[in-house]
Formats: sequence, structure tokens, C-alpha cells
Amino acid sequence: MNAVSAKDSQRFLALWFPYLATDRLWRQRRGRSWRLEPGLPVGAPLVISHRENNTQRIAALDEQAESLGLVCGMGIADARAMHPHIEVRESEPVADGRLLTALADWCDRYTPLVALDAPGALFLDISGCAHLFGGEKRMLEDILSGFFHQGFSARAGLASTPGAAWAAARLSGAKIIDPGDEAAFLTPLPLSALRLAVQTRLGLESVGLRSVGAIIDAPRAPLVRRFGRELILRMDQALGHIEEPVTPRLPVAPLSVERRLADPVTTLEEIGHLTGLLATTLKGELDRRGEGARRLEMALFRVDGAVKRIVTTASRPVNKPVLIERLLRERFAAVKDTIDPGYGFDLLRLSATVTSPVKASQRDLNGDDEDAHENLSAFADRARARLGDGIIWKPCLRQSHIPERAGAAEPLFGLPVKKVVEDITPDFSAERPIRLFAYPEPVEVMAEIPDGPPARFRWRKVHYQISRAEGPERLAPEWWRGDSDMETRDYFRVEDNTGHRYWLYRQGLYGVSDRLPRWFMHGIFA
Repeated sequence: MNAVSAKDSQRFLALWFPYLATDRLWRQRRGRSWRLEPGLPVGAPLVISHRENNTQRIAALDEQAESLGLVCGMGIADARAMHPHIEVRESEPVADGRLLTALADWCDRYTPLVALDAPGALFLDISGCAHLFGGEKRMLEDILSGFFHQGFSARAGLASTPGAAWAAARLSGAKIIDPGDEAAFLTPLPLSALRLAVQTRLGLESVGLRSVGAIIDAPRAPLVRRFGRELILRMDQALGHIEEPVTPRLPVAPLSVERRLADPVTTLEEIGHLTGLLATTLKGELDRRGEGARRLEMALFRVDGAVKRIVTTASRPVNKPVLIERLLRERFAAVKDTIDPGYGFDLLRLSATVTSPVKASQRDLNGDDEDAHENLSAFADRARARLGDGIIWKPCLRQSHIPERAGAAEPLFGLPVKKVVEDITPDFSAERPIRLFAYPEPVEVMAEIPDGPPARFRWRKVHYQISRAEGPERLAPEWWRGDSDMETRDYFRVEDNTGHRYWLYRQGLYGVSDRLPRWFMHGIFA
């Protein structure tokens, strides 16, 4: 959690969507620009209901229903009795939550520090950002205009503390509070401006304390004893006397570059070209920090408010624009079916969300700083971006003397299937076959003596005559693993009369149990 100090240099924008649930339904019926159409109202007053204490009550309503005198918390039966023509729909909190997250995505075009304030509000930390949009007033107007054109009714408040901004959004509509004016703004407001619990607010009102000004200069000790610490906490947070934590919904990228477009782009070719330009700009920042990107994110902001995020990763830090562009182009090709340009993207942002240091070096006198390992990493990264994490596998060693357990394969990227033991030195004293079968195959063997090497064997319906044999090499079960079903193995390296070499083993010992030992083919030598 990132704690945000209430200082003059910090500015917070609170956005409140009083009709979020009903705006979502009207947009589904009339389109995103339904508020721009003449002839409102557009239908019967819309009311959203939810069950509370076995009673259906109003959870949200639109402007028409509000103008009729209906309020949240009223029983649905009473509302229907007063106005039979209203339309009642059941609440959908999951859909409303997804919509609020989408609105937060759109707000990322102004600042990456966007926090959710459910059920229908957002906090934006715009410290140091307002001048990029012509000042606080023009930025506020631009945000509210953008939401209106998308079909939402939004109210905003801007102040040096989140609490004051919250109060301004709900009680003033579009208010900008200058630094240091929080107390003067809050003094005439009702107690609801402090975000108090209902019981606390009702208790204060019952003793005649109905405004913030009535308690700002009142003795604190009696207030805390009677009404709890929440009252003083909320008041000090709103006034900026103590810090109020605000948690951004997404981690802030160490480096980001963006390009705003007067003419939106609609094709992947145009997006790819702009990606190369952004990568060149990003390289300058990476070089200045001596770092390379390990995780890249391209955010595409559509003109209608939708945001598409495309993420790719690199096995080694990359800072060359050509490599960054290639990675993202491969990722674009993989997800192109999910990218809907609509009316176009008017903002592209390239972020290095994870970085690590890069050591500059020259590997030959020609100044070529690429080697085979880098080329392999670049190929692996591009394959991963196009086809997914599990497309490339790598061999790894495991701590076991059982042949089929001593080696394994795991994805080159991502978490290993099981923990791999590091710094294992394989035992090369005994020769091992080039090809080891994943599952040993049974064979029929004839031996001159029971414990001796095989003289001939039958495998895959073909008979083989053995001319030479070496062994046995005895491997005991791993008793510490609890291998109760595994038996002792005697391995033989054999060569047939045509020169082909095989790796056979006899499983089990004579005279240990009633079951006779069995033979298996485990591998083939070159």
C-alpha cells in the first residue's frame, strides 16, 4: 500500500458516478452516446433493487426516478405504490464492478495512480500531471466531458487531500479547492462530507452537531469518548493533518513513454510503426538508468474509452529498439484477433514494468555486441510472445541415480514443474545411451546362466543375437522415497551381431521372491 501525504504539492481528483448502475443499462439499450441524443428522458424511470433484511429495497436509480422523489434505501413496494410505472431491475454488482474497472482503465490516460473507491467512485493522484493537460480546470473539464460523451454522469472534486476531494465531488459536483482552503470548504458542509458511519453521524446529529464546522474546533477528548476515534480520524484526513493511504489499482511502471494522436490509428501496421518510435524513446531512458526491460506493456487507449493492454516478457534485459519492436510485433500477431480498433486508438503508451541492470561489453574487435546466447534468447522471446510460455522446454538435472529420474524437461519460461536441484555434477563414469526411453519396454531374454548377461533377446517382435555384453551395473531402489514397488536393477550394455548397441536391464533378483526377474529395454547407444 502506498501512503500519500496530504501536502500542498499533492493534488487528488475524486470522481463519483451517482448513476453508474443505471447508466450501464441505458448504454446497453441506447448506445454509448445515449446522453447526447435529444429527447431525454428515454423511457420509464429505472430503479435498481437489491435484497436487504428480507426486503427488496432501492440500491440505485436514474435521474428520472430521482426526480420523482425516490431515494436509495426505500422499499420497492413503497416505490411501486407511489409510482406504478417505474421499471425495476435486479442489481448486478459484478457487472458494475467490471464497468468501474473499465472506467479506471480510461483514467490511466491522465495518471497511472488510479484507485478504486467502490461501489461507484475513483481516486486519481494527479500531482504534477495537471500542467500536461492545460491546468487543473481544463483537465477537470476534459475528464467530465469524456465521461459524458461515453454515456456517464460524473461528478468531480479536486483538492490537496482525498477526503476533501471526496466531499467536493458529492456535495459540489465539480469543485476545485485551492491548497490550504480545505477547512473553509468543509466548515459549512453536513457531517456526511466526512465519510462517517451512519450510526456515528446520527449520534452527532442527535446532540445538535449537524455540520463539520460544529466539530472542527470542539474539544476532541469528549468527542472521542462518546463517538469513537473514526470521527477525529476522518476530520484530520480531510483537513490534511494526517496522511491518508491511497492504493493504486495497478503497480506504477518504472518507465513509460506515450504518444497522443490527433488522428486515431486503426491498423496493426500503424500501431507497429508507432511501437518502433516509442521503443526508440524508451531506449534513451533505459540507457540513462543503465537498465534493460524484462517485462513490457503496451496500452492502447481507444477513443470510446476502451483500453487494450498487451504484455510480453524477455528472458534477458533488452534495451535495443529493434528487439523491443520485434517482441511486441510478435505479441500483436498472437492476439490480433482480440484487438478491436473500433473508431481507432488515440493514445499509445509503452511501459517497462520490470527492469534489471545491463552490463555494457564489447565481445570482439568489430564492435559486435551480440553472441549466440543473445541470438538464442531473442529467438526464444519471440517464440514465447507468439506461441506462449510453454512452447520451449529445456533439459534439467535432478538428484537421482535412477536413469529416468535423473533428467527431466521443464518450460524455459515460467515456474518449473518441480524444484530443480542446482549445481548437480552428473556421474559420467558409467556410459549412458544417447537415446533413453521415457518408459522402459519389456523384452524376452535368453541367458546362459540365470545371473549372467543375455545371449539373445526378442524386442518388438524381432530377434537379436548378442555378440558382446558388458555388466552388470547394479542400481538399487531409492528407499528414502518410499519406492516399495521398485526392485533392484542390473544393467547390461550389449552389442548384436550387426554392431547395434542396446541398454538392457534385469529387474529383480533370483531367489528373493517367488516372482522371476523380468527384462526391459531402456535405451539405445549411437
